[in-house]
Amino acid sequence: MTALLELDSVTKQFGGLLAVSSVSFSIGEREIISMIGPNGAGKTTAFNCVTGLFPLTRGDIRLDGHSLGGLPPHRILRLGIARTFQNIRLFSYMTAVDNVMVGAHWWMKARVWDGALTTPRSRREEHAVEQRALELLDLLGLANYAGNYARELPYGLQRRLEIARALATRPRLLLLDEPAAGLNPQEKNELMALIARLRGEGLTVFLIEHDMRVVMGISDRIVVLDHGEKIAEGSPAEVRENPRVVEAYLGSGASQEMRSA
Repeated sequence: MTALLELDSVTKQFGGLLAVSSVSFSIGEREIISMIGPNGAGKTTAFNCVTGLFPLTRGDIRLDGHSLGGLPPHRILRLGIARTFQNIRLFSYMTAVDNVMVGAHWWMKARVWDGALTTPRSRREEHAVEQRALELLDLLGLANYAGNYARELPYGLQRRLEIARALATRPRLLLLDEPAAGLNPQEKNELMALIARLRGEGLTVFLIEHDMRVVMGISDRIVVLDHGEKIAEGSPAEVRENPRVVEAYLGSGASQEMRSA
């Protein structure tokens, strides 16, 4: 399988704290890869390195064999890597459709401020952006909330809206940081179905998640971090029985959840 994303000895240090230490793995086209580990294992730091929020201390990250080193987040987004955040980051005083249009403007030639222009081209582009946003809201089951302000939506729908906005950039690789957090069982089932559908449409998905039922239910492979180091990588079945993984999760309540997932 051709590697879409490669992490090569990725290391991130903050002063005396080694948050991520020599982590290496690759993600193939159309794979669903989960990264798990106890709190403080370095998972979100690794995400931040991939998306350019944190510069690497050592190592390299490559997309299609080309280094992302030194690129700012907006350049990495342009190359096809989009993400959501552990803490939802929506524009609360904008409507759902406007939130998604912000993401769509990254992909279209138009920009948010082009809406003030009245040229035929700008109007066509703005219409295309709006149509794309409405299509994504429909995909995420949010069509009936297009005109609602983001702050008015229940938590689970805000999660979906953030995914819709990320998808509006037309990514090849979608990073989801704890997408199931705060969702009820039905919403988690819908999330799993959505991720499977996105993969079926050609998207590669890389997620951080603590819910072992979600992780074991949708992942092709799982990468496990502990104290900044990769301690395991493999299929759900392999990771479930890995002694180092079980030891890392002892006392957290996740070990039994992992085995029963």
